[in-house]
Amino acid sequence: PIGANVRSTVATYADIHDELRRAFARTPEAKAAGYKAGAFSYNTGALRCPTCDGTGSISLDVQFLPDVEIVCPACRGSRYADAASHIHREGKDGSLLTLPQLMDMSVDEALDVTVGLKKVQVRLQTLHDLGLGYLTLDRLSSSLSGGESQRINLATSLGSTLVGSIYILDEPSIGLHSRDTARLINVLRMLQKAGNTVVVVEHDEEIIRAADYLIDVGPEAGRKGGNIVYQGEVASLVSAD
Repeated sequence: PIGANVRSTVATYADIHDELRRAFARTPEAKAAGYKAGAFSYNTGALRCPTCDGTGSISLDVQFLPDVEIVCPACRGSRYADAASHIHREGKDGSLLTLPQLMDMSVDEALDVTVGLKKVQVRLQTLHDLGLGYLTLDRLSSSLSGGESQRINLATSLGSTLVGSIYILDEPSIGLHSRDTARLINVLRMLQKAGNTVVVVEHDEEIIRAADYLIDVGPEAGRKGGNIVYQGEVASLVSAD
């Protein structure tokens, strides 16, 4: 699981939330109220919900039973105090949105309303290209599947300057629609072209066929006393099983 912090979301982990906080801090309403970017933080910001402390939920102590987590009745899961609903940012189309409203949107929806925020657009587009356009920005990081977590890590890695690294992915295609597999392969190629090595454990045939090297660690390889390594024409060596 990614995002050990209980306030970690898709937006915070993918380095989108910080850019959005800065954008809203530049609005006339925020300046008039004296709000800086830090005020929009879930962790310590002045605009976080005081009832749930920016977690979006509260824990109920039930006698003789495990505690029950429910949506915060004060912020209704938005994590923000009511004052945050008075700070608006105007989009390219003239629409006015608050940060809580924006965080409630999916990646694909946010792409349309954040035009002009270059860094945000790049990250959102990468998440979209990885087949994660359906995730809402305020989705808890801890609630993501293994495949979703790996693909968000890929999106974050593409925005860094790190090279000469080895990325080991365990079935990143899990939960991914088959039509988005080609997008995932393109992102893996981008990491490779940047000077990194990508090792993928996969059963998806399309991803296997795209590999430069294929290592079979199945039962057949074990009986022969070692791994079977194919190099070069991988596509011609992939069988139905």
